[in-house]
Amino acid sequence: MSSRRPGSAEPRLQHAELDRERTWSDDLTYATHESQTLRIERDHSAPARETAWTVAAYETPVSDRTWHLTATGATPLPMLQDLLIDLADGAAWDTAIGQFIDEASVIAATQPATDAGWTHTFAGRWIHWTAPNGEAGIQFDAFAAQRLNGTLPTWVLWGGHTIDQPTWEIAASTRTPSNLLANLTETLTQTCGTHPAPSRSSSYTQRRTTSLLASPAFGRPYGRAL
Repeated sequence: MSSRRPGSAEPRLQHAELDRERTWSDDLTYATHESQTLRIERDHSAPARETAWTVAAYETPVSDRTWHLTATGATPLPMLQDLLIDLADGAAWDTAIGQFIDEASVIAATQPATDAGWTHTFAGRWIHWTAPNGEAGIQFDAFAAQRLNGTLPTWVLWGGHTIDQPTWEIAASTRTPSNLLANLTETLTQTCGTHPAPSRSSSYTQRRTTSLLASPAFGRPYGRAL
């Protein structure tokens, strides 16, 4: 598991495995893993509650997408920092292809919340883990989990008032690796109550979040939709 510094004032990705390229638009930054099987898109113009980060993973550089994850613009920087460190390391997102999620995967992904004593509840097809202060939580959709290529997210990590009125959220598809989800859950339990990323000028936000993708080597990403 990657070392975590949730209080770091200027998080920066110090790994060479992710290659970054600014596009012709100042609003978008792309990063491609050296394996060519993982791609990140950063939309600097996205509002706080809209998708600003999109991660897509593939079995091979030319195969269909196997799993994906999105994060809204107000997602706290500690969550983004640890997400990108895990993606650069690679070990947290290397997963078997073509398998449905099972009970062991759900337990592994949410173990940090269970260890932290978060409230565990069931509501129809949804399972919830909620922080003691009610300001953060995790939602698992058992219905979405049975559809490998469905449009509904299987996992939602959120912060704010309620799951229906989040200040920010990270949404992940069925085959998102449990190791990656467990690391995000651990960060969420450690930073529960932390305020979302501050609303600053466009130039400040671009500098701050682009630094998360900084790496010494850059390559051209695939020109296809995530």
